[in-house]
Amino acid sequence: MERRNKIDLLGGCLLLLFSALLGLNQVLVKLVNVGLDPVFQAGLRSLCAFLPVLLFALYKRRHLSLVDGSWWPGVAIGILFGVEFIMLFTALDYTSVARASLFFYTMPFWLALGAHFWLPDERLNGMRIAGLLLAFAGVVIALSSGSFDLDPRAMTGDLLCLVAATFWAAIALLTRMTMLSRSSPEMQLLYQLGISAPLLLAVAVLNGDVVREPTPLIWGIFTFQVLVVVAAGFLTWFWILSLYPASDMAVYSFLAPVFGVFFGWLILDEYVGLHLLLSLLLVALGIVLVNRRPSPA
Repeated sequence: MERRNKIDLLGGCLLLLFSALLGLNQVLVKLVNVGLDPVFQAGLRSLCAFLPVLLFALYKRRHLSLVDGSWWPGVAIGILFGVEFIMLFTALDYTSVARASLFFYTMPFWLALGAHFWLPDERLNGMRIAGLLLAFAGVVIALSSGSFDLDPRAMTGDLLCLVAATFWAAIALLTRMTMLSRSSPEMQLLYQLGISAPLLLAVAVLNGDVVREPTPLIWGIFTFQVLVVVAAGFLTWFWILSLYPASDMAVYSFLAPVFGVFFGWLILDEYVGLHLLLSLLLVALGIVLVNRRPSPA
């Protein structure tokens, strides 16, 4: 298909679907945590998703190379990816999906902050600073409301999600600052899955019991997560990225935390108070401002 110069109806629908999958993902992780250790779940997911992504890359004849200067940066992002998901999956044992979605999807702000110092073409301007301030206000409101009242462990989960978001941002920065920027998106994802899988599985085994109370339903949810969310979801993302302008796509990222809060309420019957809704609004507006690019003169 020919590359488009703006988001059309098809692109908008696919981006909406992808954002919904990202929001649903946190619910699926929390449900599977009932049957599997969080770290083991993360490692098994990376391992199972590796083959579909590899087969897709080979089918599309993507350039896959370990000797093009991307190996060591690839190892680095794989380790960062593994640590990120140790924190995120563990956090969902402690805090709600709604709160986890809010804090984890602050990633664009950490990325914008890091890019200001390490990427010369990505300096902060007034609009992006306003977005950062809105998001910071949203995080402060969320952290100051509910964590201690609902569960003493919830604050731990909230903070783990925030730190996981910084690791996600670090992956994006490292990808753009090294030879990985010349690798195909599929190769970048293969590095993350291939390196993180043995790391996560080893950590899970060292921690002790890797299974809790697995049931056929738990395995079914896990299979859906691997095939639909990770493999099909991200491969669809790559396809969208190949057709539409990345700058136009970025604004849709504010929908992921919105869907996360919605699915947490719909499926898990989580409480969503006014403080959390206000925090979500501030973070979503902040994401829009941070990702917005000034119109060309």
